[in-house]
Amino acid sequence: MRPCLVSIMSVSNNPRARRVAEQIRHELADIVLREMRDPRVQGVRFSAVEVTSDLEHAKVWFTVLGDDIAGARQGLTRAAGFLRSELAQRMRMRTVPRLNFAYDESIERGARLSHLIDQAVAEDQAHPHDPPDADETPR
Repeated sequence: MRPCLVSIMSVSNNPRARRVAEQIRHELADIVLREMRDPRVQGVRFSAVEVTSDLEHAKVWFTVLGDDIAGARQGLTRAAGFLRSELAQRMRMRTVPRLNFAYDESIERGARLSHLIDQAVAEDQAHPHDPPDADETPR
C-alpha cells in the first residue's frame, strides 16, 4: 500500500505506533520549516510516516515543491541526526526511531493519471460519435 497525501502508516496495528508516526510527521514538518537552513530541504513536505511496532525505525515519505528530489533526499539524510535530536527534545521518548527518507511518487503518479484522463476525455469530445452499427438496435 502506497501512502497518500496525509496518511499515517505503521507497520503494525499498534495504536501507539500510529500516534508516534503522526507526531513524527507533524514535528518534522515544523522542524524543517522553522529550524533548518539547508536550501535543499526548502519546499519539502512530509506525506506519511511508517513506524515499526518496536519504534526503532521510521520510514518518512516526502514530496518536493520543485524538481530537485535527489538534493532534497540528500539534505534530509544529511540532517537525520539533527532531526532525531530535535524529535527527542520535542517528543520526550526514550528512543527516537532512526529516520529513513523515501520520495513519495503517489502525488506525481496521480497527477500523471489525471492528465491522461483529461487527454482521453478531450480526444473523445473532439471526435464525432460513431453512428450505431446496423446490427445494434436502440433500446
